[in-house]
Amino acid sequence: MESYVIEARRQLHMYPEIGFDLDRTLTFLKSELDKMGVEYTEKYGKSSIVATINPEKSHFTIGVRADIDALPITEETGLPFASKLDGQMHACGHDAHAAIVLDTCRRLNEMRDKINCRVKIIFQAAEEYPPSGAKLMVEDGVMDEIDCIVALHVAPGKNVGDIAILAGPENATSDGFHLEFYGKTAHAAAQNEGVDAIMMAVKAYTEIEFMIAKEIRAIDPIIFNVGAINGGVANNIICDHCSMYCTLRTHRNENEEYILDKIKKIINSVAEVSGGRAEFVLDKHYPMVVNNEKMVERVKHSAEKIIGKEHIVSQIRGMGGEDFAYFANIKPGCMFQLGVCEPGTKCTAGLHNSKMMIDESALEIGVNLFVQFVLDNMNGIDFN
Repeated sequence: MESYVIEARRQLHMYPEIGFDLDRTLTFLKSELDKMGVEYTEKYGKSSIVATINPEKSHFTIGVRADIDALPITEETGLPFASKLDGQMHACGHDAHAAIVLDTCRRLNEMRDKINCRVKIIFQAAEEYPPSGAKLMVEDGVMDEIDCIVALHVAPGKNVGDIAILAGPENATSDGFHLEFYGKTAHAAAQNEGVDAIMMAVKAYTEIEFMIAKEIRAIDPIIFNVGAINGGVANNIICDHCSMYCTLRTHRNENEEYILDKIKKIINSVAEVSGGRAEFVLDKHYPMVVNNEKMVERVKHSAEKIIGKEHIVSQIRGMGGEDFAYFANIKPGCMFQLGVCEPGTKCTAGLHNSKMMIDESALEIGVNLFVQFVLDNMNGIDFN
């Protein structure tokens, strides 16, 4: 018989669901909360749950957040509890996040009489897809009664028993957008009678990459990536519509603003010269996660009791995007990385990979750390 957190993680892993379409996931989570006797609400955001421990102890409230959605990836791990849903997989570890926070809820509820604060347990939909599930929850006021908030993310590149944490900006500002190019169909033998939307997309792509290379400081981390280009129906027809799906990630807000503005100018210029039309559509925007320094200090203090000071490692600021930023922009927050790679082995499959696996012994560490954080800070944190 595996531990509660492992059993919960495997159940969630077998039935990964995407975006806001989380019926089975939500049913499982609500069933477990009902068994615990923990009250919860679904009034914040969409397809999300907020459970409350010690609702009457409102002098100080700690939030603990997990994202719960999966990715459109076909799993290739060969695990006995691999995804049973075609083309859907928990390849970013949100099954682990949800299981850790669910078990944290169970443990805290069992000792609620000894806990001198209120705890809000957040199960958030659509971290991977627009519109951000966190953004919707914040707009509905989920942070109004929360004084501080913590979260973790599994890290396949770090050993079990280690956590990585960084005060201040922890990742990148992330934008997802698509570019639409509209031309005019014609026979391929009479190209002069058409306007080639694919050619517009290719030319714009090249000019965007050139602009970033020549107009942004080389020391500033920038990622511009085109993940998909869709256009055309046959080899002998000039394409009249082409879509380009892009992401932009930066460490500086001024670079983000400059590049997005230039992209709009580039696509419109290319379209005008070509005799076509272009459109910029912003799908999602995730601000950078900024870890509160006091919260980082308090998480480290609790982590020392669980894993020892030598297992708290410095985190290098990455280029990932994370909508936990919406919570941490409202109240002091901290997200840390939880090592999930078996020590002595090389984890070859990272996040968003069809073969991504974790060492499940890390799950209990995550639970213990969250529980310890609540116990250490239940009387409040002075952020002044």
